[in-house]
Amino acid sequence: MPELPYAAIDLGASSGRVMTARVTRDSLTLTESHRFPNRPVRTGDALQWDILALYAGVLDGLRAAGQVRSLGIDSWAVDFGLLDADGRLLGNPYHYRDTRTEHVAEQVWAKVPPSELYAATGIQYAPFNTLYQLAAARDTAQLRSAEQLLLIPDLLTYWLTGRTGTELTNASTTQLIDPATGDWARATAARAGIDLGLFPPLRRPGDPAGELLPHVLEETGLTGPVPVTTVASHDTASAVAAVPATTPHFAYICTGTWSLAGLELTSPVRSEESRAANFTNELGIDGTVRYLRNIMGLWLLQECQRTWQETDLISLLDAAAKAQPLRSVVDAGHSDFLAPGGMPDRIAAACRATGQPEPRTRAETTRCILDSLALAHRRAVMDAARLADREVDVVHIVGGGARNALLCQLTADACGLPVVAGPAEAAALGNVLVQARADGVVGDLAAMRQLLATTQPLTRYEPRGDRAAWTAAHVRVTTS
Repeated sequence: MPELPYAAIDLGASSGRVMTARVTRDSLTLTESHRFPNRPVRTGDALQWDILALYAGVLDGLRAAGQVRSLGIDSWAVDFGLLDADGRLLGNPYHYRDTRTEHVAEQVWAKVPPSELYAATGIQYAPFNTLYQLAAARDTAQLRSAEQLLLIPDLLTYWLTGRTGTELTNASTTQLIDPATGDWARATAARAGIDLGLFPPLRRPGDPAGELLPHVLEETGLTGPVPVTTVASHDTASAVAAVPATTPHFAYICTGTWSLAGLELTSPVRSEESRAANFTNELGIDGTVRYLRNIMGLWLLQECQRTWQETDLISLLDAAAKAQPLRSVVDAGHSDFLAPGGMPDRIAAACRATGQPEPRTRAETTRCILDSLALAHRRAVMDAARLADREVDVVHIVGGGARNALLCQLTADACGLPVVAGPAEAAALGNVLVQARADGVVGDLAAMRQLLATTQPLTRYEPRGDRAAWTAAHVRVTTS
């Protein structure tokens, strides 16, 4: 009788999925059991996650998956739910794109200057970091009533198991962890007025997180015991663990709603030059550091599609491939593109403000987005290599963007390096491999990556075209 599969609950910013995987030392097959939408909800002036709908999707997915050996949960970072003294959720978690953190950073910096924050935590400034969300909530009745704070994957794990913890890779994105020690930056948090007592104890990938509660077993039709394993619960950490690299000198780009582009290091880079370049030092599995830059990613195109009410992505990409290359480019990492709404007009305005032709058609706008993303990928890879004093000889693209052949080819062209695309479901694969490793089925991180390299479909793109044109476009963006 075949071994039971592992289940990965993988929650992205626009959808959630429950995947199952059968893993041996030389085989790995991944199957989608259930996919469900993740639709944020605006209530009054607040943008929030519909966390109960997400939890219902998780339960539906486990029911569809059937009996599993164990399961793990990963999701996006920084957002959280607050629990009262009875362990009840105090309202829907806020969405990281909510505007309540605007201008909050200055209040924090008055207590801990930005350079000192970076030296202590290695985390880049982003207005949605958990640190700033907590500062924004400081005088609210909700925070005053809170007894515990759970990051999104930890909240769902709590509902499934009744046990709480704070997973380390996700905790590292809060801007409250010292990446060198893997523990809380207690003195910095105290200066910023953050109560670390809200967080339950830290857990690390591979640690047990409990078992499904009896009522969860009844709801899903599963037979207990079903263990829940702590995985790298920040989806980017799981995705980086699933980069199928076979050589040490690689860069990675985790693509989806965001592009996270950078290097895997053994120690953080916390120089002032690194801070000025807006690089972050998040933690990965086995003590690794994800040294990366956040780029807006395919969010730009998703928002344009939403405005246009356009669902035919293939036709958009085909038309974009025929459009004039590098006609206009924008800074794909700029905070001007963070909020939802009116994205085509905002892209046109950015082109106009820098003296470039405005995109006139959907094809031109799509090409502008993809050229700009490729250019941002190039800048991130080059800057990371320089700041970390590392060579790069190949770029791995994982996540949903690995399916976008035009984006992958443009990234190879822009970087002047070969790109290896795949796997597309990297976060789910990293999730199940940590479970399998905790089970003794697979070996260390190198063995996990070798298994991926030999079992997953990968596509290689060689650089082509005029490097000088990309250099000129780089100058256009960086000097505008």
